[in-house]
Amino acid sequence: MNNQFEKLKKKSDEMLNLTKEQFSKGFNFAKIKSNTVKDKISFKIREKAILATKARLAENHKTFNDFSDDELEIIIADEERKIIDDLKSKSLVAALAVLGLNFFV
Repeated sequence: MNNQFEKLKKKSDEMLNLTKEQFSKGFNFAKIKSNTVKDKISFKIREKAILATKARLAENHKTFNDFSDDELEIIIADEERKIIDDLKSKSLVAALAVLGLNFFV
């Protein structure tokens, strides 16, 4: 009887370890997917910021060659900040609309 109990306990421990291992792999996959999504979003924001920077420079009759890499990075970062702020405000309004709250009253 004691021997069967030990076998059962050993099998249970093996199953528990296998379950933990599978869960951990699944969790890591979710993290990898999350990072991939974050990277794609950052890339799209960066693309929009570069387009906005081109438009901003064209309005002032300038080109990328008129600025150093550091200056361009500052301008692009400013455009990225504007895009992110715009997304945040739109997300807030959308969330309020879903909740049935009127933001402008």
